[in-house]
Amino acid sequence: MPMGLHVLASKLRPRFGAGVAALIFDAQGRVLLFKHTYRKFQWGLPAGGLEFREKPAEAIVREFFEETGMRIKVEKLLTVVNAQEARYVTIIYLCKIISGDFKPSFEVSEIKYFAVDDLPKMLLAEKAFIRQFTNYHLPND
Repeated sequence: MPMGLHVLASKLRPRFGAGVAALIFDAQGRVLLFKHTYRKFQWGLPAGGLEFREKPAEAIVREFFEETGMRIKVEKLLTVVNAQEARYVTIIYLCKIISGDFKPSFEVSEIKYFAVDDLPKMLLAEKAFIRQFTNYHLPND
């Protein structure tokens, strides 16, 4: 490909955003969801954006702390998903809470554990992730 076409192609190629999300289950197998203040469907997975040059596992720990005041530990990479409805890639980790008490933030007003078979109104893709990885929950230490 001639140099000019390569530059043009790189400008026209779709760009992707990247984010991280956490799946956290309690000892009863219920999943932790956040009540987001800025989403159409308020309930959803703990998630956030990946910053430039940030390691994804560190990003979910940072995002969780910024939004709740609580510390989590990444246990396992579960999947990387290319969203069907947007140019966005999400890296999903299995995590567990290690310390802290919930403090509402500008982005998250409430957190709550939900039974997998009784999830609130939320994004269908997030429900699918939860159901796909339900058996990955870790017993509490």
